[in-house]
Amino acid sequence: MKRILIIGPSWVGDMLMAQTLFRCLRERQPEARIDVLAPPWCSALLELMPEVNQALPLPIGHGELALGKRWRLAQELRARAYDQAIVLPNSFKSALIPRFAGIALRTGWRGEARGLLLNDCRVLDKPRYPLMVQRFAALAYAPDAALPDPLPWPRLRVDTQAARALRESLHLAPDKPALALCPGAEFGPAKQWPAQHYAAVARHYAARGWQVWLLGSAKDAAVAEEIIAESGALVEPPRNLCGITSLTQAALLLSEASAVLSNDSGLMHLAAALARPLVVVYGSTSAAFTPPLAERVVTLSLELPCSPCFKRECPLQHLNCLRQLGPELALAALDTLLEKTS
Repeated sequence: MKRILIIGPSWVGDMLMAQTLFRCLRERQPEARIDVLAPPWCSALLELMPEVNQALPLPIGHGELALGKRWRLAQELRARAYDQAIVLPNSFKSALIPRFAGIALRTGWRGEARGLLLNDCRVLDKPRYPLMVQRFAALAYAPDAALPDPLPWPRLRVDTQAARALRESLHLAPDKPALALCPGAEFGPAKQWPAQHYAAVARHYAARGWQVWLLGSAKDAAVAEEIIAESGALVEPPRNLCGITSLTQAALLLSEASAVLSNDSGLMHLAAALARPLVVVYGSTSAAFTPPLAERVVTLSLELPCSPCFKRECPLQHLNCLRQLGPELALAALDTLLEKTS
């Protein structure tokens, strides 16, 4: 049985896209053991991926070198006798633990002068692999091998009974369709669709008898409250669940949603991995590199001359890429998706 250690990424969206790599490895080597070393918050997410045998928490902060901690962790991992390590982050420090642990085959893309740490160090051909998910998946194969077409997309396994129990515990009506809104974006405000646009969509669906759920982290609670205030007087106002649910609980609720409207964010990738009808609003970023990997998806972008700029804040201070993308476009996209799934 081959033992493979994955050094995982730190972001929700990246970790979800990494599942394609796990699926490729599992298809090639059904009996392999696949463990993933990643920040502790990833453990709950990895438990939803049937391809992963064990999530190993990385007790080192993002950006922290911590050579002593890495050495001690590597000595613990040495006893597991891994045959291969696949390093997904491109940083020098992310390749240290596999080297310290003496893992025989250490695979990853060239970056930050880490050729001394990786002995299967690949040179990335960006035109050949334009998508991040392709770059992850390619590490499951020999350097010159063709990727499967199509690639296996991320697909999470959720407990339906647990999802319904959570819905009941939060007093979310079991007999009404639900629209999940994901208004946050860890990257910055240049990826956040205006609150008043989200509110317009919330009003429309509330008038149709739907529930509206606002999902996100505690950092998103303020914008969620702004959306609720902008929604006006409704018989059933949107529910602000930002910061109330864990990542696992957010996945359970998204699996219950009839449709999802999101910024380009980790929750967007989570909704895609749950195969929910999904509309994604793009501003400073683009779907060209990290698109939502699902069939029932519509991506919206005005494709202004100044976008995508990939900045955290609008360098021109007008945010027209998002402000001028009105709620009527999102409503039309949601209607189209729901017609196809009805």
